[in-house]
Amino acid sequence: MNPSLLAILVVVLAGGATALQAPTNARLATAVSSPVNAAFISFAVGTTVLGILAALLHTRPDFTAARALPWYAWLGGAYGACFVVAAAWAVPRLGVAMTITLMVGGQLLLSLILDHFGALGVPQQPLNLGRVAGVTLVLAGVLLVRRS
Repeated sequence: MNPSLLAILVVVLAGGATALQAPTNARLATAVSSPVNAAFISFAVGTTVLGILAALLHTRPDFTAARALPWYAWLGGAYGACFVVAAAWAVPRLGVAMTITLMVGGQLLLSLILDHFGALGVPQQPLNLGRVAGVTLVLAGVLLVRRS
C-alpha cells in the first residue's frame, strides 16, 4: 500500500475515533459527575492501553533525547486533557457534530498560523489563497452545522 495512502487512512480512522471519543466521554462525565473526572478516567485507560502496546512492541524511550527536548514538547498531554474535558462538557450542550466541527475549526485556524510561521518545529508553509480558502470553507461548515 502507498505510504501516503496508509497515512491518510490512519488519520481518517483516528478522526473517526475522535468523534466516538466525544460522546463516550460525555456519557462518562455524566456518570462520574464531572468532565474533569471523565478525562482523568479516559487518560488512565489510555495510559494503560499505551503501556500494554509499548510492551508488546518492545519500544523503549530514549531518555537522553527526551531530556534535550524544548519545554513545549512536554505539553501534548495537557493539550489532550483540554480537548477531552471540553468535548465531554460540550457534547451534551451542543451535540457531537457541532462540538467536533468547532474543534476542527479551531484546529485549522491554529494550524494555519503554526504552518505559516514554522512554529514548534513544523516545516514552514506560508499562507496562500488556497489554504485560506480551504479553511474558510470548513469554517462556513461550522455555520451550516449550527443553523441545522
